[in-house]
Amino acid sequence: MPERPIALVTGASRGIGAAVAHSLSDTHDLLLGGRDATALQELVDELPGAKSWPVELTDHDAVATAVADIERLDVVVHSAGLVELASVAEASGDSWRRTFELNLFAVTELTRLLLPALRAAKGHVVLVNSGAGLSAKPNWGSYAASKFALRAFADVLRAEEAGNGVRVTSVFPGRTATDMQRTVRDQEGGAFEPDHYLRPESVATPIVSAVRATGDAHLTEIVIRPS
Repeated sequence: MPERPIALVTGASRGIGAAVAHSLSDTHDLLLGGRDATALQELVDELPGAKSWPVELTDHDAVATAVADIERLDVVVHSAGLVELASVAEASGDSWRRTFELNLFAVTELTRLLLPALRAAKGHVVLVNSGAGLSAKPNWGSYAASKFALRAFADVLRAEEAGNGVRVTSVFPGRTATDMQRTVRDQEGGAFEPDHYLRPESVATPIVSAVRATGDAHLTEIVIRPS
């Protein structure tokens, strides 16, 4: 039997990352990254062909070691993220650095290290961005800035790698019923109202559609909003 394609999903222990992993498991073998080791292992146990990839994404040396044996990779889905809400007057430099370390620098470094494997497979890079990557509002400074930068990175990567057959898709979901959204609502001082938000599975579906699109189709940007 031919080998199944391989997908690496970060932030896979919950939320959108976990939903993407479930949706891809029918067709792909999976490397699943996440900080919650227990939740990650439970997901691995559910999905045939899945392996845990418990790497601290902000530790670039650890990431380099973890990708050293990956010679071919069909998909990487960057779903890990961090949000800390504060006004510009109140947000500390450390908060800005934490946000950019995970939301941007971890993505750029992991992608850079994986490029040879992605080129070998004519693979696909999916970056789970945010509505905050399209428009910014008060108290979202560091998060929105990191996501605006992530969009720029995706645009540059797409242009640079087009000749190598690597596709790049930015995904901009609105509010989604995840643990991150619960944290956001706590920081905003509001109620968590999952019935008013997207389901993680509703975000995963177009992501997986982009991954499975035929070779003549390149879905470059996907914007998803709650109906």
